[in-house]
Amino acid sequence: MTAPTEPFQPRHAQTAVPIHPLLASRQSTRAFAPGVDLTEGQVAALLEAARWAPSAGNTQPWRFLLARRDTGEFKRVVETLNPGNRDWAGQASALLVAVRTDANDRGPLAHAAYDLGQAIAHLTFQAAAEGLTVRQMGGFDAAALAAEFDLAAPLVPTTVVAIGLPGDPADLDDAVAGPDRSPRARLAIGDLLIHP
Repeated sequence: MTAPTEPFQPRHAQTAVPIHPLLASRQSTRAFAPGVDLTEGQVAALLEAARWAPSAGNTQPWRFLLARRDTGEFKRVVETLNPGNRDWAGQASALLVAVRTDANDRGPLAHAAYDLGQAIAHLTFQAAAEGLTVRQMGGFDAAALAAEFDLAAPLVPTTVVAIGLPGDPADLDDAVAGPDRSPRARLAIGDLLIHP
C-alpha cells in the first residue's frame, strides 16, 4: 500500500512588506491537476472579473475565446502552442485566448494591449479567489491561431491563458519543471523605481 502524499502547497511570495494574501499566494505554475473541469460558476466569475477591468475611455478592447479541456477547440488551441508549452498546457482545465481589439469605429486604440493586460490581471486574481491557478503564455503562433479561428483585424491574439486547479510540480516532466521547482524571485523595489 502506498502512503498518502501531502497535498500540493502553493509557494507564497517572500514580500518586502505584507501584501494581500491573494497576491502573495498567486503563482504561475505549469502543474495542473489532471481531469478537472471548470464549473459554469467559475467560468462566469472569471469572465465577469475581466469584464469589469478598467480601460482607456471604457473601450474594453478585449475579447476571449474559451476552449475547455477535451473539446475540439481545446485541441486546436494546443496545436498553435510552441512545443514546450504543449508539453504541459494540455493538462489545464481550459485555455483562454486573450484577444485585443486594436481599433474601434472611432479609430486606433493605442492602449489596447495595456487594457487587455488589466483584464487578464483581474481574471487572474478572481481565479486565485476560486482556488484556481492561471499561467499566461506568449509562446504560441498568433498567425496560426488567428487563421484557425477566423480572427481578422482589428482582433489580435495576444496571449493564451491556461486555467485550472493547481497540481503538484513534482509530477511535471523535468524538461518543463524548472521554474516550478525553483525559488520565487523578483527585482527589489529600489531596482524598479526610476530616479530623476
